[in-house]
Amino acid sequence: MAAEPNAKFQEITSDLEKNPVLLYMKGDRVFPQCGFSAQVVEILESLGVSYETRDVLADPELRSALKSFSNWPTFPQLFVERELVGGCDIVTSMAQSGELQDLFRQKALLAGEQLESR
Repeated sequence: MAAEPNAKFQEITSDLEKNPVLLYMKGDRVFPQCGFSAQVVEILESLGVSYETRDVLADPELRSALKSFSNWPTFPQLFVERELVGGCDIVTSMAQSGELQDLFRQKALLAGEQLESR
């Protein structure tokens, strides 16, 4: 029997509350299952950001619910402090322009940034 969408929405909300940076992707960080997911993992790794992943291929109900939850039809989906940043194109563009680094810096999520004095 399929889980109710409400239950999956609660699961997503709980996941987002527990993980400041969460990437819903195809596969996982060690073995991405698509090039777009691999590209976002590479960007996050290069920035030294601490993040968690969820494999939407392993849970079709999660994949379906997440599309409704975020109102975003494709994967990967990067969330920072419970807010959708976007997919691969947006994350890549933001990384190239420095906006992604600025976002993580503002949220004190870059490795070592929490200890720096300003």
